[in-house]
Amino acid sequence: ARRMHETGIRVVRVGEFAWSRLEPERGTFNFDWLDRAIDTLHKAGMEVVLGTPTATPPKWLIDEFPAILAVDENGNTRGFGSRRHYCFSSPEYRVECQRIVTAVASHFGQHPAITAWQTDNEYGCHSTIASYSPAAALAFQRWCKSQYKTIDDLNRQWGNVFWSMEYRNFEEIPLPCGAVTELNPAHRLAFYRFSSAQVVSFNQLQVEILRAHSPGRDILHNYMGNFTEFDHHAVGRDLDIATWDNYPLGFLDRDSNNEADKQKWYRTGHPDSSAFHHDLYRGVGNGRWWVIEQQPGPVNWAPHNPSPAPGMVRLWGWEALAHGAEVMAWFRWRQAPFAQEQMHSGLLLPNGEDDVAIAEIRQLMTEQAALFEDIDIPLPAAEQAPVAIVFDYNGDQALRIQSQGANFDIGQWTQQLYTACRRCGVDVDIVPVDADLSRYKLVILANTAIVTAKLAEELQRGSATVVIGPRCGSKTEDYCIPPELPPGALQQLLPIAVTRVESLPDFVTFTVQADGEQYIAHRWREYVKTALEPAGVFDDGWGFHFKHERVHYLNCCLDEASLNQFMQRRIEEAGLPVIQCNEGFRIRQRGPYIFGFNFGPDVIELPDEPKLLIGDTRVIPGEVAIWRTP
Repeated sequence: ARRMHETGIRVVRVGEFAWSRLEPERGTFNFDWLDRAIDTLHKAGMEVVLGTPTATPPKWLIDEFPAILAVDENGNTRGFGSRRHYCFSSPEYRVECQRIVTAVASHFGQHPAITAWQTDNEYGCHSTIASYSPAAALAFQRWCKSQYKTIDDLNRQWGNVFWSMEYRNFEEIPLPCGAVTELNPAHRLAFYRFSSAQVVSFNQLQVEILRAHSPGRDILHNYMGNFTEFDHHAVGRDLDIATWDNYPLGFLDRDSNNEADKQKWYRTGHPDSSAFHHDLYRGVGNGRWWVIEQQPGPVNWAPHNPSPAPGMVRLWGWEALAHGAEVMAWFRWRQAPFAQEQMHSGLLLPNGEDDVAIAEIRQLMTEQAALFEDIDIPLPAAEQAPVAIVFDYNGDQALRIQSQGANFDIGQWTQQLYTACRRCGVDVDIVPVDADLSRYKLVILANTAIVTAKLAEELQRGSATVVIGPRCGSKTEDYCIPPELPPGALQQLLPIAVTRVESLPDFVTFTVQADGEQYIAHRWREYVKTALEPAGVFDDGWGFHFKHERVHYLNCCLDEASLNQFMQRRIEEAGLPVIQCNEGFRIRQRGPYIFGFNFGPDVIELPDEPKLLIGDTRVIPGEVAIWRTP
């Protein structure tokens, strides 16, 4: 604990997987060891985030209630022996979670070291949101009954007349698995919404107990990167803080299909991966967010696990602060010498000696302490950015259910739009579909497949430049093509109708001249019927890019360079200054302070004007520069 404090660490998370030690036998609680640990941390000046241990039900509980275990879509029980081995719909497990959370919260809830609680751990990790258990089947049928007035309404809205899929009653509705070929997309989207709602209610159960037994403490959950299998905004409404687990190298290697990006950024992470999630979770947390797990070195779970480039652990820490993080914590303090994560590095080696990252963390903490003592204007909370990307978990899933093209990855497309904005030096908020958009200069719809009339009216009332990406407004709430054709309710903003779409293999591209630029379209195009003149025309006569007043409809996917050009034009049109950023250099403003981050590989020469608070005008890869606005 002393070493932690000397390093500059002030917040420690413990206990999130400790059920078997807290309750080795039913009703026999052993809190002494955790009492000593928390007391020790408290005496050393540390704040403690205590996790509820519900991510890992112990073996004795599984033996007592085997129905707690989830079932995969092939009918296989997901057994004991790792973690997250439970079904959100299990009534037995909810009773047991209520019991253990009450016991832990009533014992530790008033300890002065406990300043926050974490519910469970990484909801959905290892594909554990959806369960196909008997309990889930029964709960899904009840959910369907609550959502639809009659079975006839459900049959009509799902289109069950197709392929003779009609049900006579709600008790006949199966879980969407095991069919011969593609399942009804409306059925799958409903099951996604149900599964997400189960996470929300499971989290609510714990939050109510924690608020009752430990009032005045923040409650948080640690979300993951590149993960959309439940609605984080819905879960976040019951919490005080959104936290997330940031593993830039692991995410790049595991989640990207861009081999060129992997080669460029394999030791740094993509320059916009962490930033995108920082801005996303700031929106999920309604302005309050932390990084609760930050990668300090090689991890154990990606296909390949390189070591971060020199300076990157420090850079990731400054980057989180620039985007508004209240806390930066690393996972983990000491590398475990045993079990599944023994190859996951920490700040200390298994024998207790310093590992590589701890020197960078000491430097980071020393620099931050010195900076905040010296500056005359305190670092303010992260302010609203001029640009908003509307992020819709429901729409994201809808576009994954029927991608209509093997290379159309909605997650990557959304992040590419974010990158295009960041390459122009503008800050971005990532907001839910019900956000107030009135004060933004530019609003971007990336994955909003299902557009409500309320969202369309919000966009219509505002004065922002609006960019609507392909496939937005392409589905109804129950996964049908809108009767007025896509983009559905967005036709209130511009008079167009999408009459045909095509998905394209990567070897097919189309070139078009527009805006005085040459754009290259690939992977996806839409044929638009409208009286509007397109900005350009492809060789085959299909129009490209339609504008009505301040609203733009981009009816294709553009390659990276073209998307950057296109978004620069829209940013300038919105009246925002553009600061062209090198491929590996990013800036972020917080109050009067500007942060520059060099992911490499080039050395960046800053202009002579800025009065630097941290760093040098010659920013080498892995370095950070911080300066004040004039």
